[in-house]
Amino acid sequence: MRFRGNKTAAAAALSRRAFVIGLPLAAAACQTSGATDGAGLTAQPAIDPGYVSMYAAMAEERFPIPAIDIAEFDRRYLRKEVAYSAGERVGTIVIDTSGPFLYLVRENGRALRYGIGVGRDGFAWAGRAQILMKRQWPTWTPPTEMVARQPELEPYRNGMEPGLENPLGARALYLFEGGRDTLYRIHGTNDPRSIGKSVSSGCIRLLNQDVIDLFHRVPVGTEVVVKHDGPAIAV
Repeated sequence: MRFRGNKTAAAAALSRRAFVIGLPLAAAACQTSGATDGAGLTAQPAIDPGYVSMYAAMAEERFPIPAIDIAEFDRRYLRKEVAYSAGERVGTIVIDTSGPFLYLVRENGRALRYGIGVGRDGFAWAGRAQILMKRQWPTWTPPTEMVARQPELEPYRNGMEPGLENPLGARALYLFEGGRDTLYRIHGTNDPRSIGKSVSSGCIRLLNQDVIDLFHRVPVGTEVVVKHDGPAIAV
């Protein structure tokens, strides 16, 4: 795997909403597309209340996380269980940069899918790695090459303290190849607008609510596969 160039214990109790998954968005009661209101205007699709709960504020966190405004978010990228047939082992994380989605492979031909943000052209990468370290509210240290490209990051050369403004967000999963840190992470973000877009320097970004959910589902040693052509999926 060529990341460059192609370039303790779990929390005692996870918030109940962080484990809510696979809600039936296709239920007829939730489908209002095409309906009209009294003024003859087309009504917007109803927001599934399960998603409101899933992406609610997380006041119990070290740095309280605000709720995601589902009405303003592209709902394609909300966490969802889907059918999956890409041939990876149960428990593997598959990152499809063309989606862009992250899949956590489950049993019986299913996967849990998360919307992600990915690297800009020129920073894209693909291959296989392992998660060998996990951190809650991590410190962010920009690589030397990044500081050289962006001198405004010089104050953070020795690290940025954890917090909502920290680029790594609420959780970070550190990717290693052959025991060596690749400098790439799967991490949170407090900018919902970045999900579904290619704006980072190669790392994989999830909503903070989603990265907390993923953090508690995957252990150290989890295999990660990054690909650009997309897995075989049927929603």
